[in-house]
Amino acid sequence: MVPNEQILGLAAVLFAVGAIGFVARRNVLIVLMSVELMLNASNLALVGYGRLRAALDGHVFAFLVIAVAAAEAAVGLAIVIAVYRRRRTANLDEVKTLRN
Repeated sequence: MVPNEQILGLAAVLFAVGAIGFVARRNVLIVLMSVELMLNASNLALVGYGRLRAALDGHVFAFLVIAVAAAEAAVGLAIVIAVYRRRRTANLDEVKTLRN
């Protein structure tokens, strides 16, 4: 069995990689993938803490985060596709507003 310290350490590393990708990249798809990576890291931490406490609370919250991540991915990708069709770019620096 994997120790809880390793699970939480992996969650911290995944969250840090996602945060760096969110801040450093300018492509909308990379930013969305970084947000998904941060949400998955929080899921891993929630499940790790739930396992540490021997309770199902962390698992329940992880399911809620998965539902939010699915909704975010669907809406985010729909917005990205609409903006790309209109502007022909997925660069955040070039797409500053959604007007015209």
